Amino acid sequence: MVFVAQIQINKIKVEIKNIFHSNVFYFFLPIFLLTSSLMAQSRARDLGVPFGVMSPGPLNAITDIAGVQVGHFSLTEGENIRTGATAILPHGGNIFQEKVPAAIYLGNGFGKLAGYSQVKELGNLETPIVLTNTLSVPTAANALISYSLAQEGNENVRSVNALVGETNDGRLNDIRGRHLMESHVLTAIENASTGPVQEGNIGAGTGTVCFGFKGGIGTSSRLLPESLGGYTVGVLVQSNFGGVLNIGGVPVGQKLERYYFRDQLQNDADGSCMIVVATDAPLDARNLERLAKRAMLGLARTGGIASNGSGDYVIAFSTAAELRIPYRNEGRLIQQTVLHNDAMSPLFLATIEATEEAIINSLFAAETMTSNGRTIEQLPIDQVLEWLQEK
Repeated sequence: MVFVAQIQINKIKVEIKNIFHSNVFYFFLPIFLLTSSLMAQSRARDLGVPFGVMSPGPLNAITDIAGVQVGHFSLTEGENIRTGATAILPHGGNIFQEKVPAAIYLGNGFGKLAGYSQVKELGNLETPIVLTNTLSVPTAANALISYSLAQEGNENVRSVNALVGETNDGRLNDIRGRHLMESHVLTAIENASTGPVQEGNIGAGTGTVCFGFKGGIGTSSRLLPESLGGYTVGVLVQSNFGGVLNIGGVPVGQKLERYYFRDQLQNDADGSCMIVVATDAPLDARNLERLAKRAMLGLARTGGIASNGSGDYVIAFSTAAELRIPYRNEGRLIQQTVLHNDAMSPLFLATIEATEEAIINSLFAAETMTSNGRTIEQLPIDQVLEWLQEK
C-alpha cells in the first residue's frame, strides 16, 4: 500500500487550513488540480486506512440506505459555546404514521437516552432520531414533539415517543448554560437530506472528544453482494469516549502515549458513544437488536472499552417499506416477511466494519478546537499514516 502521495496531500491540506482557517478555501486554490479530491481525502479510507473485507456503499455513509436523511445544526459562539444537534430521519414521509421497526442495545448505560422504553416494548420508531448534548435532551425531545404534532395527518395525535440520544460535551462546551434551543433542533431536522454527510466538528459532534483527541460525527456503510441479499448497512456515530486507540492494526494510543490507565489512571476513558445503525434489510425488532449488539464489536475494534462512566447506546432500524407499521391498522393481524436468522451473519460483519470506520472517520474529519480554557488537538493524521506505511 502506497501512502507517500497521500501523506503529502494531507500535509498540503493542513498548511492551507493554517493559512485560511476554513475548508471553503479549497474550492479556490488550484493546487495540483486536486481541488475536489482534497476534500474527499479527509476520510480515512481515501487516505489508505484499511477497513475489513466488505465494500462500502457509493457514499460510504448512512445515507446509502435509500430514504435515510441526516441534518445538523452547530452552535459555536464566543469562547465556550461548542455544541449542536444531529437529526437522522429513517424516511422522508410521516414517520409517526409510518413507523419503522427498531431496537436499542445498551453497551453501557451511563447515559440519558430518552424514549428507550417504548422502542424496547413495541419494537418500532415513530420520530426522527436526534443526537445532542446531555443537558439538551429535554429541549431536543420537545422539538421532536413539536415537529411530530405539526406533521399533516397528526392533528389528533396525543402521544409522541421522542427518541433523543446524547453525549456530554462539557469539556469544550458551556453545557450548564443550556444554550441549544428548540428552534435549533428543528433546524437540524429541517436541514436533513440524502446525499453526503458532513463529519467531524458538526452538529452533535461539535464539542466532543474521542480517545483524547477531537471527536465528532462520523459515518460509513457496507454493501452486501447480491449473493448475500444485496442489502446495505449504514452507521452514524457521535464519538465522545476513550480507551486505547487502534487504527488499522496500529496501536496509535500507545505510540502517542495517550490512553486509559496510563500515568496511574490520570487519563479519563469516560464519555459516551451514540451509534445509529440503519439497514434496508427486512429485519424485525428482534434481529435489529442482534444487529445493534454487533456495533459494540466495531467500537471495540477502535480500542473503545465502554468504561463505567460511558453511555454507549446503539439504535438500529430497518427502512424496508414492507415492514412499516401503520399508526392505524384496519385489521387485527399484520403480515410481514422478515429475513431468516441464517442470513444475518453478513449483516453482523457489515455492522462491525461500518461502525469501526465511522468512528475513525469522526477522528479524521475533526479539527483542533479551543474552548472552555482548553485546547483539544485533532488526531495527528500524518503520523498515523506513516505508522500504517511501516506495517
